[in-house]
Amino acid sequence: MDELDLLKKDWNSGSTEFKSYSDSDIYPMLHKKSSSIVKTLFYISIAELVFWLLASILPYFLSSNFREKLETSYENPLFLGLSIFSYVVILIFIYLLFRSYKSISTTDNAKRLMESILKTRKVIKYYVAFNLFMIFISIPLSLYFEYNENPEFHQQIVEFSTNQMLVLYGFVVVVAGVFLVLLWLFYRLIYGVLLKRLNRNYDELKKLEV
Repeated sequence: MDELDLLKKDWNSGSTEFKSYSDSDIYPMLHKKSSSIVKTLFYISIAELVFWLLASILPYFLSSNFREKLETSYENPLFLGLSIFSYVVILIFIYLLFRSYKSISTTDNAKRLMESILKTRKVIKYYVAFNLFMIFISIPLSLYFEYNENPEFHQQIVEFSTNQMLVLYGFVVVVAGVFLVLLWLFYRLIYGVLLKRLNRNYDELKKLEV
C-alpha cells in the first residue's frame, strides 16, 4: 500500500483531525502519480515507434526477397501513403502525450489537472482505435497488393472456384480477427492498466473538488 492509499484510508476512517489537512496532502500525490503515469505512457509510445521501425527495417537487410517485395510495394501510392500516414499518426500521438505530460507536471490547479487527465484519456482511446482500424484494413490490403504485384499469386486467384474464393475470404476475416484480438489484448494490458490508474486519480480529484 503506497502513501496515497494510506492517506485515503485514514481520511475515510472519520478522523476529524486528519480531514483538516487531507486535501492539501492528497493533491500533490495525485499530481505526482498522474505525471508519472503519463510520462510512462510517453516512453511506451516511443518504444512502440522504435519497435515498428525495427520490424519494417530489419527484414529489409536480412532477406533479399523481402527487400524486392518492399521496394515494389513502395511503388504503389496507396501503400506508400498508408505507411507515411501511420508513422505521422504515431508521431502526433507521441507529441500529444508529451504535451499532456508537460501540462500535468507544471499545473498547480486541480481543475486543470483533471482536464489534462481527460485529454490524455481521449488521446489514448483514439490512438488504440486507430491502430485497431489499421490492423483491420492491413490484411485485406496486403492481399490486394500481393494480387496485383505477384503474377503467380494473381494467376492462382484467377483460377479459384467460387467455393475456394469463399474459403479465402473466410481465412482473411479470421486472420484479421485474430490480429485484432491480439492487438486489443496488448493495448488493454499495457495502456489499459495505466489508464485505470489515471482514472482513479481523476475520481479522487473530483472528490477533492466537491
